[in-house]
Amino acid sequence: MIKRSFFTLSQPRLIYDPVEPDPKKPESIPIPPNLILLVNEPLDNTRQALIKIGDAVKKGEKLCLYNNSTEYTISPVAGTLANIDTFLDDFGSTSTHLVIKNDQVQANEAESETYDLKDDIVSADQYLRTLPGAPPLKILAGDDAKINTIVITCTDTDLLSTTHQYVMHKFWEMLKKGAQVLKTITEVPKICVTIPENSNIQGGLDSILLFKTSLEYPSNLPAMILKDHLNLILPAGKTPEDMGVCFISAEAVVSLGKAYKTKSAHFEKILTVIGKKEARYRVQATIGTPLSKIFNAVRIQTNEQDRIVIGGPMKGFSTYTLDHPVQPDMDIVMIQDKNIIPEVSDDPCVNCGKCLRICPTNVPVNILVRYLEADQYEEAADKYDLDSCIECGLCAYVCTAKIPLFQYIRLGKHELLKLRADV
Repeated sequence: MIKRSFFTLSQPRLIYDPVEPDPKKPESIPIPPNLILLVNEPLDNTRQALIKIGDAVKKGEKLCLYNNSTEYTISPVAGTLANIDTFLDDFGSTSTHLVIKNDQVQANEAESETYDLKDDIVSADQYLRTLPGAPPLKILAGDDAKINTIVITCTDTDLLSTTHQYVMHKFWEMLKKGAQVLKTITEVPKICVTIPENSNIQGGLDSILLFKTSLEYPSNLPAMILKDHLNLILPAGKTPEDMGVCFISAEAVVSLGKAYKTKSAHFEKILTVIGKKEARYRVQATIGTPLSKIFNAVRIQTNEQDRIVIGGPMKGFSTYTLDHPVQPDMDIVMIQDKNIIPEVSDDPCVNCGKCLRICPTNVPVNILVRYLEADQYEEAADKYDLDSCIECGLCAYVCTAKIPLFQYIRLGKHELLKLRADV
């Protein structure tokens, strides 16, 4: 929900969308003939791969590219590996996509592989990284991890999305069990849960702290939760994990609870889908399902030059193919009609100051963007607080000149990381 002020000198109020009082069950998307899975590791033609086209795969089977690979994915179905190819993300970073041809005969009957899950984080990380919600097990299991606080987010981070709230309402008991599993396997002393301040969810969380967050955007972003509820200020260029705090979504915690109960993975991801004219749908789709199958199922017609956005209106990014698969961390998908896509421009900044007034971290965005436009990323970080941006997107929302500020900042941070990695 967006409330614009009548007086142009005051700031607009952006309010998170609440889940319905009695939310309906998501529309179930049939498992498609082909699923697309992503592995966060590039192909290397100089190495002998563990998998090849034509290999049979089992439901729940762990798939790695090479012997010493630390990245993996899990097949949601029994079938055949139909293709292995390179995948480029929105910044051009390289990973690998696998196409699994679904064995339709076994799709519903096949039981998932069972795992030897023990009550420790290493065991969980070995099998459960790609559960719905994408639990940050790799971070928690890292040798250099010094996490002392875990925050379970039952609040959605972007506007229009209600995915986390729906999971909280429908799976509260399983969420509590998942939280206990998380506490056991990580041995982290402090676990907290965020819920919207207007929620009627009761506690029952024993030693787990309950934080009620504001309904006003961007109060549910990690940096804001750190400040408002944990009395921590996120330093420039640092992550919450650097401060000993790890965030995990409600869906990821529910998935962990189910996995430890059944000793196997499940693959049904809950999504908020925003259609044209902001029509809203809630669906449940198997990880790896192409977005085209979801749009067809909810009767959204897609046309050439429509824009598909992974994420919400403030923090989302575009994808340029209807074959983009559902990912474990994908909570919201939007499609915008080609005739009403919000305009952006390459016009110069008009120094109206709106971005300065609305920025929650007081970044001098109007000057910062000039350095980003000139590809001067080190100067942007050293002199004008590029690293301090929490990527809320508010500056781009209010920009009079319609400069894509949020995209400039994301690209700037990406390029800066590359520069620093080369040093």
